Amino acid sequence: MSAVKKLNSPQWKNFQPSTQDPAIVSFQRATAPVINNSHINSNGVGRETGFIEKLLHSYGFIQCCERDSRLFFHFSEYGDDINLVKIGDPVEFQMTYDRRTGKPVASHIVLLNSGSQSYEVLSEEKFTGSIAQEAKPTKNKNGYALSEDSLGRVTYQHNGEVFFLPYGSDDVIDKTFKPIAQDQVQFYIATDKRNGNLHARQIEPVSCKVQGVVCSLKDSFGFIERADVVKEIFFHYSEYKGDINKLNLGDDVDFDVQNRNTKEVAVNIQSVPIGTVIFEDISVNKIQGSVQRTLKNSRRQSDPLGGRISYESAKGPVEIPFGDKDQGGDYTLLSGDVVECNIATDRRDKLQRATNIKLMEESFTANKENRETGVITNLKDGYGFIQCTEREARMFFHFSELLDPKKEVKTNEEVEFTVTQDPSASNGNKLMAIRIKYLSKGSVSFLVIHPEKYIGTVDKEPNAHKSPGKIKEAETGIIVFDFDEKIQKISYTIKDVLEMKNAPRYGDKVEFNLGEVKSTKTRTGVNVRVVLRNLNNKCQGFIATLKDNYGFIENSDHEKEVFFHFSSYEGDPNDLDLGDEVEYTLCRKSAKHSAENIFKLPKGTIPTEEILRDKGQQQGKVLRPMRIVNPDQEEYCGLVQPFNVEVEDTEPEVYPYGITSLADKRDFLQKGDSVKFNLALNKSNNQTRAVNISAIRKFIRSKVDSVKGQFGFLNYEKEDGKKLFFHMTEVHDGVEIQTGDEVEFVVVQNQRNGKYSACSLRKITDRRRPERLVSRLKSVTEDLSSVRIVVIRQPKGPDGTKGFTQTRVPWTPPA
Repeated sequence: MSAVKKLNSPQWKNFQPSTQDPAIVSFQRATAPVINNSHINSNGVGRETGFIEKLLHSYGFIQCCERDSRLFFHFSEYGDDINLVKIGDPVEFQMTYDRRTGKPVASHIVLLNSGSQSYEVLSEEKFTGSIAQEAKPTKNKNGYALSEDSLGRVTYQHNGEVFFLPYGSDDVIDKTFKPIAQDQVQFYIATDKRNGNLHARQIEPVSCKVQGVVCSLKDSFGFIERADVVKEIFFHYSEYKGDINKLNLGDDVDFDVQNRNTKEVAVNIQSVPIGTVIFEDISVNKIQGSVQRTLKNSRRQSDPLGGRISYESAKGPVEIPFGDKDQGGDYTLLSGDVVECNIATDRRDKLQRATNIKLMEESFTANKENRETGVITNLKDGYGFIQCTEREARMFFHFSELLDPKKEVKTNEEVEFTVTQDPSASNGNKLMAIRIKYLSKGSVSFLVIHPEKYIGTVDKEPNAHKSPGKIKEAETGIIVFDFDEKIQKISYTIKDVLEMKNAPRYGDKVEFNLGEVKSTKTRTGVNVRVVLRNLNNKCQGFIATLKDNYGFIENSDHEKEVFFHFSSYEGDPNDLDLGDEVEYTLCRKSAKHSAENIFKLPKGTIPTEEILRDKGQQQGKVLRPMRIVNPDQEEYCGLVQPFNVEVEDTEPEVYPYGITSLADKRDFLQKGDSVKFNLALNKSNNQTRAVNISAIRKFIRSKVDSVKGQFGFLNYEKEDGKKLFFHMTEVHDGVEIQTGDEVEFVVVQNQRNGKYSACSLRKITDRRRPERLVSRLKSVTEDLSSVRIVVIRQPKGPDGTKGFTQTRVPWTPPA
């Protein structure tokens, strides 16, 4: 009894134990009335469900699910291990009455699966309301039930009435969501089956699907411009349902709005197809108005819609704003400009503004602008320069000033523009072009062309071969004509020729107009065309000099040479050789004449001189070399003087010579060189000339020290410490020269710079004999008195080889 008195439960105070415990012997108890017919077992006894509310030393209490009742039970009524039972576990039991006390108790207790029972019934639909009072996460000392003071309150409306429901912090589904007062939430209403009390369960924030456009991206967060209100909303990258690296500025998204820490944030962000989000409705019809205030003249520079456009409507004049993104480009707008635009109405706040603004051509007349024309000549990164028709200096411009920003900017485009002060210039003296409009091809002219026709003669042809080193004047041609009874000269260019296939040549008669340059007021020839060809400029000659990409032609009279460029030869310049006969057209593109349209002639086309056989071969010396040897002299042809006996009081006989006079066209004859030659008569002018000239020189032998491309050095020193230079063009017959080859040559001195070089190189041997053979040959002396033996057949072995070529094998005697 002492043990029983220690129990604190009041139901155990009157408990009388017997020899057989009535709580264990179920048949001794009176059967309880049936509470729920759905839980009647096969024996006809009603069973109930409930939750373990309290566990003590050897007994506990069960809270019934179907009624507001609390029943005592003894651990012996549970058939399994009581240590596995926890507070809150669902159980099924049978209610009986204690025989001694008559109080209801639970017996035949069976543990049910977790979650299978509840003493609440949830509503089928969700309700929407707001937080009226925040819940406090306070628990009692048993850690199970919440006190009334810790419960929060949710308010909602139903059928026009306002209700308040309690909720606990455990009723919030998302633990990261901390509801505060006035937060919009959704919840289910739970009805307690025991007493009919209502409770808010499964509380979550109201999900509001909103669309928008990503307008800002930072390191780990960004902002979205909302499509429902004129406002931006914050979002964290973790809320994006996709690869955040693929999210870009301007992407359309939809999202939910939640309140966190009294601020709205975007959650559950998903991308939607481009064009889904629409902020504004743009009118189909365009309106025409005038600019009342530009963005630069706005009082508040921070105002995104600082510009103003006025237009006439049915109700009178209306003024609407516009921003920097509403123009068709970034060109300069001025007050008073006539523009065409659409009206955009924002769906969120119904604000109207002008968009797709296009500058009309009437603006230039309305503002009385001084428009200029020119051609785009140079383009850089974002800017360029225009060659003005009425200014000598080029005009700077930005690409943003083009009225048609979609068109690709190219050089040689003809444009119209307005000149103004560059606001970015520090001194304020720099000009720039604004409001640039493209013109059709041929609209811009730098000249004022006079209608009168003039006849003149081409004195110089324009140079068609542009070179970076040439000055601009060298690219123009010159026409000589009679103007106001005076012989005058006027320049023209290739572009001024009407028919390029029939381009004028030197000496041709041409017809042209006078053009006056607007910027400099200088005159030039335009619309040039040939009216009479000069048939006397077809010439013949001989190739006298060949350089890297040009050469000289000696005319058929052997009196002068004419320059030519390899591009003027009708064929492969590599096929040309010194002395080749050619036909060409004489022209003048600079201060000197040059040859064009060069054709190679068959050998013998140009008549040769008749050799005077009775004079025989003579010897003499060079009095004057050709100009190709000494460029400083004025005369082209060289002079030779024979070694005959000079008669007193008579001038010594001298004979001219040219490239065709040389027996070796690559021979480098210098003043004072001894030569042998023949005399010949030129029938065209009855002049006696020297021909078949060959130098009488002492050839020197040496070895090639090094070869470097088209030149090299010989192992011969004319000056102390300097190897003798030679060029590959001086090698006879185009033989390949390599280091170590033995050659013979002649040393010549350049008349202009005084340097020595080798010419007339001839290859002697390909390879040098070994020193041991050279020394042996020097030691052998020929004995003419002894018998000489000559090998007439080399020895051969039985197999046809030279014999004794196989390796000897030592003889091994037999064992």
